[in-house]
Amino acid sequence: MNPKLFIYQLLPRLFGNSVPTNTVNGSIEENGTGKFNDISDVVLQKIKANGYTHVWYIGVLAHASTTDYTAYGLPLEYPEIIKGKAGSPYAIRDYYDVDPDLAESVPDRIAEFEALIHRTHAAGLKVIMDNVPNHVARNYRSINKPNGVEDFGEGDDTSLSFSPQNNFYYIPGQSLEIQYSLRKSANSTYSEFPAKATGNDCFTHKPTQFDWYETVKLNYGVDYQNRKQEHFNPVPDTWIKMKEIFLYWAKKNVDGFRCDMAEMVPLAFWRWAIPQVKVKFPGILFIAEIYNPSVYRDFLADNIFDYLYDKVGLYDTLRDVSCGYRPSSDITFTLDNVGDIQHRMLSFMENHDEQRLASDYFLREGSKGKAAMIVSCCVNTNPVMVYAGQELGERGMDEEGFSGKDGRTTIFDYWSVDTLRRWNNNGQWNDVQLFPEESELQVFYRQLLTLCNKEPVLANGLFYDLMPSNYENREFDSTRLFAFLRGNKKELLLVVVNFDNRVQECTIQIPQHAFTFFSVGEGKEGMATPLLREEGKELAFTSGILTGISVNCYSGEIYRISFS
Repeated sequence: MNPKLFIYQLLPRLFGNSVPTNTVNGSIEENGTGKFNDISDVVLQKIKANGYTHVWYIGVLAHASTTDYTAYGLPLEYPEIIKGKAGSPYAIRDYYDVDPDLAESVPDRIAEFEALIHRTHAAGLKVIMDNVPNHVARNYRSINKPNGVEDFGEGDDTSLSFSPQNNFYYIPGQSLEIQYSLRKSANSTYSEFPAKATGNDCFTHKPTQFDWYETVKLNYGVDYQNRKQEHFNPVPDTWIKMKEIFLYWAKKNVDGFRCDMAEMVPLAFWRWAIPQVKVKFPGILFIAEIYNPSVYRDFLADNIFDYLYDKVGLYDTLRDVSCGYRPSSDITFTLDNVGDIQHRMLSFMENHDEQRLASDYFLREGSKGKAAMIVSCCVNTNPVMVYAGQELGERGMDEEGFSGKDGRTTIFDYWSVDTLRRWNNNGQWNDVQLFPEESELQVFYRQLLTLCNKEPVLANGLFYDLMPSNYENREFDSTRLFAFLRGNKKELLLVVVNFDNRVQECTIQIPQHAFTFFSVGEGKEGMATPLLREEGKELAFTSGILTGISVNCYSGEIYRISFS
């Protein structure tokens, strides 16, 4: 049986930080930071036991921050081109280095990350890390690149706004003038001439505070200001350099890459680079952050990318259904849109970019996200991602500094996360300091994830949507309930979830076609045994009709169907 992939996403800077100070806009000295070494054998074994197969470590690559590491030979930083004190993990200042914040010994930081990779593998988990191919920090300079590697921009002709062999785009004759607030402008000492184009395809020397002003766009041979003409022959220099970066980290036994804003980089590059990496490292994963459904199938063709973000499809739909903005029947249409590729879509209900389920801007309580998680985990064979703290009901309602009170956990500030800090419990990683509802939610996640790989039909079985068969069923609320089957020729599971704020009593009709589809007999009589709730009761069904189902609010159940 091929295991279903469950990815645990964590930011080491936050995950292992046990300092409770949390001063708004605090420095690393005030608020502390998590380290690679905080991700111990103990917690990795807990993550494995909780049902995960992979850990995605974000914020590993060296990125611009306000902390001064010049004593260690690292470049001087400029706070005016950095978001927050800790900086954005996606404003990379050296692709060949790791964040010194995360090291106990700064000179040994690479070795400490390599040790974390080894510990992760020893726990039976695989390692995913970020690749940020579209943009770099404004002050990018690699001090850790291998001998013979030329830095980005080192050989550029800065008199040209575009050249296929330049690594950056330029605004010749113009100095960079970021449109800050007056106070921030007064304290600016950073200069850039000629100005480079900004990471969010902003081709002006005056990016605003709403642009990705801390980053510079990389040039993959597309002339954006000349009708996006493509110059891919000869191979652009940026292609060669980025491929070598993939290989550098793959040689350190990284098992996969989550490629940031992959659709902002030409598909031709991915078609050229990824196969070369996969030839040398068979089985290595490539996951694309992508938001344009019209190009999904292009990015998956020929197994270029293994998986794509399912943000604008399933995430958005489940969010709206959970909040009561759309009927649960809309899930069917969302799944239909990607029916042929749904098994290659990465499902999630939280990540570092999205608001927490338990935030005031979403569901207010983490337990209210159970129904959405059951659908995400069980609807297909596709991978599923959980963001550290989600399984504890972390609310993300702190006002940390650069990141205000917006329902997200900051990635820009030095901070510690309340639920994670209490779970950490000084490195013991237990539930002693967790509140009962947090422990209960963590147990739910563990049961759900482990069940998905314990039950072969959830990991590898086929999907059958029961909604069309129950639209006219007066004992089934198709606006708040969602039901489907997973199965194969040997087993059949029924999954039903309730997005409503009250317990739903319902009857589900399973058509004869479903039993034929799974080749499991006529389905005339049998029993349905609950697998998630210990207090759940067995139900009898006759002629494909299952009555007396009681589904808790914001939750659901998985039943094993057995035949008489």
